[in-house]
Amino acid sequence: MQDNQSAATDLYTLDPLNRFTQRADDYVKYRPSYPPEAIDIILQGLAPASQILAADIGAGTGIASRLLALRGVKVIAVEPNGAMREAAQTHPNVEYREGSAEATNLPDASVDVVTAFQAFHWFDPEPALLEFRRILKPNGRLALVWNNRDQNDDFTGEYSSFIREVSNNHPCEGADTFEETLRQTQYFANYYQHECTIKYRQELDLDALIGRTQSISYLPCEGESYEYLVSGLQDLYHKFRSERGFVEMVYQTSIHILT
Repeated sequence: MQDNQSAATDLYTLDPLNRFTQRADDYVKYRPSYPPEAIDIILQGLAPASQILAADIGAGTGIASRLLALRGVKVIAVEPNGAMREAAQTHPNVEYREGSAEATNLPDASVDVVTAFQAFHWFDPEPALLEFRRILKPNGRLALVWNNRDQNDDFTGEYSSFIREVSNNHPCEGADTFEETLRQTQYFANYYQHECTIKYRQELDLDALIGRTQSISYLPCEGESYEYLVSGLQDLYHKFRSERGFVEMVYQTSIHILT
């Protein structure tokens, strides 16, 4: 297996455009949201939300786009995959458009904020950062956000180990968050990393736990490998479920701000 940095960098070569086409419905149902603190950090110190135009890149089904929109931000949700755009829930403040991180099709200096939630690792970083600089206004802000599974939580740690096994140590499981790339980029002068102080918890019953894995593009969805995945998830569920019948996936949300 490659080292983490090169493996992470190579993810954009693994057909990010089409790999989520069959996962859109499960993505809508089972992907986690993000804590309010993450949105607070992204918008902190900016103009009133109603005056902000954001471009959410790799928006998927619009989970984060709608979180921004609920604050009053106008959002252009840029997503290259048609199935994901079609599955997205609508919001009056969100406009979904076809485009990619490397070619957003947005005008120069047109947006106040660019965001990418759980997506930047699928981008070709050099042209993507150049594109973000192009579409941002001179004082604009780039915010890259990840929900990272908390390996110190018993259930989440065992789940993560099992997913690494089932995925044959897929590069995405070892991907870092491009800190060196972000620190060294010539397109942005300032880089800040924030960790949300409150962990985000996602409650899952057994069906949702299985569905959560089916929103992940590199896990099996049929055949013997899928049966092995489901069997292992059942074992984890029965080991860790609460009296209410749920397990909790625990995330530590990281926010990377560039200006």
